[in-house]
Amino acid sequence: MREDDIRQIMDIENESFSTPWTEAAFLAEIHKPYSLSRVLMIGDRLVGYLCMNLILDEGHILNLAVYPDFRRRGLATRLINEALTELKKKGCRFIYLEVRGSNTVAKQFYLQFGFRDAGLRKKYYTSPVEDAVLMMRQL
Repeated sequence: MREDDIRQIMDIENESFSTPWTEAAFLAEIHKPYSLSRVLMIGDRLVGYLCMNLILDEGHILNLAVYPDFRRRGLATRLINEALTELKKKGCRFIYLEVRGSNTVAKQFYLQFGFRDAGLRKKYYTSPVEDAVLMMRQL
């Protein structure tokens, strides 16, 4: 992920989430030394992205989205598989993520990669206010 990707990322972000990240949040993520942010291109079009962090032996998936017109084609699966491979190579032992409690599609998606419920974060999300399910996978 590069700064010149932000415009296309924001299009996907705003289409995908009720409380989207800001441009500043993505810029900060790009420049963090422990960030591993990736984009997925089809030709010269950015169609998906994944932001994750790796601190010591713990990874954290922060944001994942695919442009709506390109969903259901295995692209998010590709992003996750590549992320898991990269994190494992870098010595990650545990990986975490949060998902809205009501987002059964996302929970099912992550379950197929071996993530399991690990806790609850009360009132984690806004617009609407909702708890997050903390999910974890050991690598």
